[in-house]
Amino acid sequence: MVLVPAETPPEVKKSWMSRLKAGLSKTSTNLTTLFVGAKIDDELYEELESALLMADAGVEATEQLLNSLKRRVKEQKLTEAAQVKSALRSLMIELLTPLQKPLVLGREQPLVMMIAGVNGAGKTTTIGKLANHLQAHRQSVLLAAGDTFRAAAREQLVAWGERNNVTVISQESGDPAAVAFDAVNSAKARKTNVVMVDTAGRLPTQLHLMDELKKIQRVIGKAMPLAPHEILLVIDGNTGQNALAQVKAFDDALGLTGLVITKLDGTAKGGVLAAIAKIRPVPVYFIGIGEKIEDLQPFNAEEFVDALLS
Repeated sequence: MVLVPAETPPEVKKSWMSRLKAGLSKTSTNLTTLFVGAKIDDELYEELESALLMADAGVEATEQLLNSLKRRVKEQKLTEAAQVKSALRSLMIELLTPLQKPLVLGREQPLVMMIAGVNGAGKTTTIGKLANHLQAHRQSVLLAAGDTFRAAAREQLVAWGERNNVTVISQESGDPAAVAFDAVNSAKARKTNVVMVDTAGRLPTQLHLMDELKKIQRVIGKAMPLAPHEILLVIDGNTGQNALAQVKAFDDALGLTGLVITKLDGTAKGGVLAAIAKIRPVPVYFIGIGEKIEDLQPFNAEEFVDALLS
């Protein structure tokens, strides 16, 4: 079973797209104004290069996009700025489409998901929103409060559990790996569909904490062979190239299966997805643009690029 958005009413979809555009407006403005009455010359390419780098697309992705764009302009003999913009749109969609992958449910019982991320990325809130999405797909959910370093995190997760009518396994103080172990066993006993394990927010430079994450991963595997089945990293969309560094570090340590990009609702630059696609193409399952439950939606490459270039 694939986790796709429920049939979205047109007015909700329109609202989502307009807010995504607003969230990415910083990058969008820099990119789209380049093409207004522009001549197709070296100056345009230089300005486009600057705009992509300022949007945190990174050197490698920017070079790839520019080289491909120049080649396409030459091959197709494009002379209008609108044609070049359309070509850039196609190339960006090509680059980002490999990141568009649905979350597949029901392949294990329970499906165990381990959620990682640095403090402030919106990890616990994202878990609450994901729980709501899963329930909309008729999945029973159990949450494990594995962030035992931060008391408020446990309380926050319990509050989300109450709001979604979801059981939360927690301990007042204790080993996060033990909480995860209990949660997986509890889910097996209850025949719950999905377990989501929250983990302590940490920077990838905090090696002892990264070791703690690996321990949680190992212990989950003891509770259920081949688990965790999904290891998701939640990233703040405003952190730019630092987000790419986080993806690399957590992927090296844990072997990430997916990303959730949050907070694309203000100063977010958006280009970092191009950098991730080029350097470390871990699938982006969801993107988030605000605090509401419906503000978390499956990532769609074409919609994202249209929000950047419209």
